Amino acid sequence: MSGHQREQNASAALFERKLELQAAEEALQRLCGTETEGRPRLGGLLLYNGEAGLGKTALLAETRRMAMQDRKCTVLFARGSESTQAVPFHVVRQLFQPALAPLSEDERKQLLAGWYEIAGPALGIVPPIGPQDPQGVRDGIDWLVSQLASRPEPLVVLIDDAHWADAESLTWLGYFANRLREAPLLVVISYRPEELDDAAPVFRDLVVARGNRPVELRPLTPEAVNRLVRDAFPDQADAPFCREVWAVTGGNPYETVELIAKAKERGLKPLEESAPLLRDLGAASRGTGLVARLERLGTAVTRFAWAAAVLGTEIQPSLAANLAGMGPAQAAECADKLRYARILVGAIDLEFVHPLIATAIYASIPPATRTAMHGQAAWSVTEAGQGAAAASRHLLEVHPDHDSELVEQLRVAAREHLAVGAPDAARRCLERALQEPPPEEERAAVLYELGCSALLTLPPTTVNHLRSALSLPHLTEELRVDATYRLSQAYAHNSQLREAAAVVKEQAERTPPGPGRMRLQAAHYLWQGIQVEEQDSLARSRRIAELTERLPGRDNTERTLLALRGFDGMIRGEDAVQVVEFMGRALVDGRLAEGMGWTNTEWGFEVPSIIGITFAYTDRLDQAEELFKEAVTAFEISGWSGGHLAFAHDFLGLVFRRRGELDEAEAMLREGLRLGKRLGPGLPIHWDGACLLIDTLLARGRVDEAQAFAEENGFRPPYTPAIVLPDAASLAGRLLLARGRKKEAIAELEAAGRRLEERGRHNTIWAPWALDLALAVADEDPERARTLADKAVRHAAVFGTDTAVGDALRRAALVAEPHEALVKLEKAVVHLRRSPCKYEFAEALVAHGAALLEAGKLPEAAERLREGLEVAEQCAADGLVETARAALASAVCEGVGPTGDAVR
Repeated sequence: MSGHQREQNASAALFERKLELQAAEEALQRLCGTETEGRPRLGGLLLYNGEAGLGKTALLAETRRMAMQDRKCTVLFARGSESTQAVPFHVVRQLFQPALAPLSEDERKQLLAGWYEIAGPALGIVPPIGPQDPQGVRDGIDWLVSQLASRPEPLVVLIDDAHWADAESLTWLGYFANRLREAPLLVVISYRPEELDDAAPVFRDLVVARGNRPVELRPLTPEAVNRLVRDAFPDQADAPFCREVWAVTGGNPYETVELIAKAKERGLKPLEESAPLLRDLGAASRGTGLVARLERLGTAVTRFAWAAAVLGTEIQPSLAANLAGMGPAQAAECADKLRYARILVGAIDLEFVHPLIATAIYASIPPATRTAMHGQAAWSVTEAGQGAAAASRHLLEVHPDHDSELVEQLRVAAREHLAVGAPDAARRCLERALQEPPPEEERAAVLYELGCSALLTLPPTTVNHLRSALSLPHLTEELRVDATYRLSQAYAHNSQLREAAAVVKEQAERTPPGPGRMRLQAAHYLWQGIQVEEQDSLARSRRIAELTERLPGRDNTERTLLALRGFDGMIRGEDAVQVVEFMGRALVDGRLAEGMGWTNTEWGFEVPSIIGITFAYTDRLDQAEELFKEAVTAFEISGWSGGHLAFAHDFLGLVFRRRGELDEAEAMLREGLRLGKRLGPGLPIHWDGACLLIDTLLARGRVDEAQAFAEENGFRPPYTPAIVLPDAASLAGRLLLARGRKKEAIAELEAAGRRLEERGRHNTIWAPWALDLALAVADEDPERARTLADKAVRHAAVFGTDTAVGDALRRAALVAEPHEALVKLEKAVVHLRRSPCKYEFAEALVAHGAALLEAGKLPEAAERLREGLEVAEQCAADGLVETARAALASAVCEGVGPTGDAVR
């Protein structure tokens, strides 16, 4: 295509686009103009949609020109392609590689900081190493964009034909675009709305969101077409001829320009007498007409065009020549003819003039020939050094033929896809490998790899594939144990804890004595022990107690069993000293053993999690905090930004909640919930975060906010089958009680108590149902209330931590006789003063002060209330602060010291 023809195409596409261009100008003004006005840059999202040929590409090209030439912006550009939809992060690489290519490796490392190894493989600047968490990769790309957007030159990101972008790029774009108000950059996207069904769900949600109104492109009016025709045929074209051009093309700018160009080539007179010839001429620019025109150029040219269509975008002439079976000279001649025919454009790399042309030519290739060419393309791409992942999009199109070499290529490609954070692409390769099919002795291994590829993203899919792998005879013993463990993890991530426990028990019985069997037995105890409705809880506790009684912790299997024993003892409310001793044997010099770290794949993050949780509930908060901060660091370094990082934030939130740093706890928990929500609704991670945040809001005295949050996040029966922190049913009862709904609270707490007592779970910090129930029934049945409270105090005494004993005494005092209440509260203050849990200490101080005030012991009351107020303020316990101030004010009114000394 000549320069003049390209200008004519662009000019035609921009006819009647004043409003569309104005939208781009205004967006660029908000981005760039604010700097000179002393205000921050205002980024945004601009969407253009329309059918093929309506000028979306021309609009983006003009926006690019305005941004670069008029506004001096940095512009990143990419285009989706039908032929590269299966190539993960293809559009992301188009966007960022031009900006990264001029930089040295050190400069790239500095730019990406800790995300270099995580996002680098997806960006194509770091060789793939090992599996990456998709969310971590997306976060790394976010970081890169934020760094580029912070430079002096405003940043504009343009993506054309987004409906054909690869799913990984679209998913990143969909999530990132929701944060554009936080980032000083403009993103402009064009797409065909009728082809969005194949796009990533996150991107579909983005473009149909109420706040994102796309600019919809319309066909040209007859007046605009009339002007185009008269510009091409000055002082010659008559009105009937112009009207027929519009009728044939429907006002489609691309087809209009093509039809006018063909009319000039044929030497048609732009008069009414030529109008009947336009319809046949127009058909030659699309569909079968285009194919017929191509065939008239000769067999060699047609074959070269087929090769280009198979390769898709960024077509290297040497690869196209190889695929077409011709030498460089003949290939160059064919390329020239295709350029002249307005089918291809470009020199170093070729591309089709319009996606409609590429689609029509690709569809015209005979199926058998197309399949063979894809096979040859895969070989050519591999030989060119582009790797198995790049070749895989062609291998996916090859017909199954029992080719073991192809199976191996697809398995290698799947590993490369996982290494760039593209598990869906890996899954497609392995599913295609199964269709080949693989040799019978390799089928189980392929199914195992397929199951592992979907472990973090599609637990149900993982379950199906790993179950199939385990049903086959050719898995090695090592792979069978690992497949079973991963299958149990998938069940657990899918909230199927009973199935998780059952499958490891079944496979453990078939496994000979040794490390593999011990690993499966440990998994069985793990998945059983975190079930809320565990059927044989008491028997399991006895078995694990007998098994671990004399284990010294010589290897990671023994350490795992010891950790499970300690966690079970904590939930059951056993002596905390012994519980901590078990955890000490599960560690090596107070730290996680090698191979049991947060990112290990053999045991999973669940084992270190239960160690940290147990420390948090046994008053070893410093050890718990150290562990969970280590988790956050490990997950961030490894790019595990999904559920793992969300859990780590929740567990840190638990530590802050136990310590009484309620504002820090709330912030950490909200961040954990934000991270968890990116994975989708209804996952187990949401329950821990939600329960801890509701508990924290109640501690801060924000009952209405806790209730609103509970309603918004589905905190209602049926609760998750997994143990959460704190116990969900006990928390639900406490929330009802705080709202004054005693009858419902009593029913909820009684049900929780029956369930927990049947299973011997008596930890009064994790599940304080009895103490809350005592308060709920105190008015109507004070004797029952005292019985419940005293029993809880005994359980707390068995557990023995200062927090458990002190808090149980404080709560028991609420339902005790006045003289007993003072004694219990005084003891509670003594215990909680030694506790690291400052909120509970503040509660005890204020409660003791109020009781002393009621007893007329004004000086002692004021002293307790002053201290309680100070500690409550440190904890950011707003409700307790108000209570303490009110009580202290009452003490002042009754003559205790000057008001200024007593009340702040």
